[in-house]
Amino acid sequence: MDEIKSLIVRHMTREECSLAIEWAAQEGWNPGIHDAECFYAADPNGFFIAELNGKPVGCLSAVAYDEHFGFAGFYIVKPGLRSQGIGHHLIQKATAYMGNRTVGNDAVIAQQETYEKYGFRLNYRNVRYRGIASSLVTNSPEIIDLRKIPFDQLIVYDRGMFPSERSTFLNYWIKQPEGAALGNVKNGQLSGYGVIRKCRQGFKIGPLFADNEEIADNLFLALTAKVHGEEYFLDIPEPNPGARALVIRYDMQMVFETARMYSGIPPSLPLEKIFGVTSFELG
Repeated sequence: MDEIKSLIVRHMTREECSLAIEWAAQEGWNPGIHDAECFYAADPNGFFIAELNGKPVGCLSAVAYDEHFGFAGFYIVKPGLRSQGIGHHLIQKATAYMGNRTVGNDAVIAQQETYEKYGFRLNYRNVRYRGIASSLVTNSPEIIDLRKIPFDQLIVYDRGMFPSERSTFLNYWIKQPEGAALGNVKNGQLSGYGVIRKCRQGFKIGPLFADNEEIADNLFLALTAKVHGEEYFLDIPEPNPGARALVIRYDMQMVFETARMYSGIPPSLPLEKIFGVTSFELG
């Protein structure tokens, strides 16, 4: 199509990242109120926008965490312009940027076949659950404000749960307003942490990492107690039986699922300690 020949795909500005967040909201993905600032900080070169005749028509993120691993998300083409090759151009640009890295994504089911054409393979499902925060609280003295824990300790713990170090992102993620970040500390060592943040609709918990199910449960209760009476969402890796037990225990309802896919060799992660995914957009 001649019109597509005038398509330009380039890096986003910080302000345009907010546009991608707005498009994600229109798709029903319920982004966080402060996601744009946190996400863009992870890799300012990792967000791409497609322009047609000077107007934005699509976006895609491909965040490079280090030289070995990246994560893709925000794959959106404006309604009415889909199936015309815009998405293909975005993917080409992002693929070139990723180079030889292993790349992960959380694909909506409708796009799973599209990603398979680009070399992505299904690894497992992530499932979103919805609940209403109760008045239940935990009296665990081991749970404290995560910002009081030495940041280096958080980086080391998080690296055990994620394929790459992501210190710049975490520095923003745990400090965002209208939320909370809590850690579980025993004998001076971090053994779990979680973040809850305000979204367009309710709140999302993510990540929720813990050495065992009891710690995860205590963190979950402490986080939801911060938003008593509010709607919240938790995205769990389906292979984690402890996470499945948690959503059943608190009568949460499944609302959405994604296909966690990887190109290249999938990272080896301790899924039994991952009770909540950080985000579907950044892994």
